[in-house]
Amino acid sequence: MYEVRFHGRGGQGAVTAANILAIAAVKQGYHAQAFPYFGVERRGAPVQAFTRIDRERIDLRMNVYEPDAVVVLDPTLMGVVDVTQGLKSGGIILINTSKKPEDFNFPGFKVATVNATEIALKHRLGSQAAPIVNTAILGAYSKAIGNVSVDYVIEAIRENAPAKKEENAMAAKEAYESTILGW
Repeated sequence: MYEVRFHGRGGQGAVTAANILAIAAVKQGYHAQAFPYFGVERRGAPVQAFTRIDRERIDLRMNVYEPDAVVVLDPTLMGVVDVTQGLKSGGIILINTSKKPEDFNFPGFKVATVNATEIALKHRLGSQAAPIVNTAILGAYSKAIGNVSVDYVIEAIRENAPAKKEENAMAAKEAYESTILGW
């Protein structure tokens, strides 16, 4: 089973990203589940969402405590939340940032980066003050993790994005192409 934990802030689309990733995985022939964890439910508050992907039926019904990958939609969270907590040795950390993977010091983990904020703004997803980076980060997920094809991710976005379906699909494709792998 492959487990993913998304870290974002309320309003950035972390929960939607987890759901769309699960839908894309199912389209590819996997079993999948996605669910959120909310603390304080307000825009801007830290939010976690989870996705599980497996070839077998998933009966597990609990939070993900030892993910294989962590996706960080808002890099400012890394000063507030230990995004590596429970991450399996050799796990992947995908960060929305303009920095390069080698700018981060996460011994024992692989780091990939993508400027999902810039991509979201380019495609007019959200506002200048609050870009919605979730679909861009899913394109980057497909490149960095590789277990769900970008074609299925884009198909799931086109079918499930709440608005601007084509712009969201283009953001995912651009992020896939511009993700920097640090390994």
